[in-house]
Amino acid sequence: MTEAVADPAQDIYDPLYVKDVFDRCSDKYIAFSNICSMGFTQRWRRQCVEMLGCLPQGAVGYDLMAGTGEVWPHLLSANPDIAEITAVDISSGMHKRAIQRLHTMRAHKIAFVEDDVLASELEPESADFVISTFGLKTFSPEQHERLASLTARVLKPGGRFAYIEASDPKGWMLRPLYMLHLKGVLPLIERTLLRGAQDFSMIGTYASNFGDASDFAGMLEAEGLAVSYRRFFFGTATGVCGERPA
Repeated sequence: MTEAVADPAQDIYDPLYVKDVFDRCSDKYIAFSNICSMGFTQRWRRQCVEMLGCLPQGAVGYDLMAGTGEVWPHLLSANPDIAEITAVDISSGMHKRAIQRLHTMRAHKIAFVEDDVLASELEPESADFVISTFGLKTFSPEQHERLASLTARVLKPGGRFAYIEASDPKGWMLRPLYMLHLKGVLPLIERTLLRGAQDFSMIGTYASNFGDASDFAGMLEAEGLAVSYRRFFFGTATGVCGERPA
């Protein structure tokens, strides 16, 4: 089993490269991610919503790098009085798949902005909440700094945020098996079942490069936000949550 390796001349954090990867794998993303994570992605999404906490009635906010919108059922179940979720994602394929397959009955509460989130013109102090599940890994450290700045800018005073991401569980005794699953087993399954595609293989590369969310936590604190750093299931996922002080 060999890991798929990106062309070293290609910037894997370039927004157009990321868009192409997720546009191509959008049709298979939901099933592949759920099966190959053994259900942990859904568990982690619920835990991200728990980190976000209770929101005010009529809350409006952003789901950044929203993908297929799989966090929306958990978010609306915990906070049924949310007025609107604006999904921001660079991949139109992912969003179209989300609405068609999962969210027809709640589409009236979902707005969509197809854009590179770091280039989007989101209004200052326009959000009661910001949430993002499994989007951090597709950014470089410099892009993380810009994302932390954007988070602080769009939140209203008292507004809350929560991010979660698959991570490298350094120090865990089963880390070698976990990394073999990400960087060996998943690419093999993809090549076998998805006709030789290598798009999902990039998810393992992104997660390995990402490490964990601790550096991003520091960037959010530097923007004046109150931040809590969390680890989940031996560090295989990490998250940050908190608020903009009122």
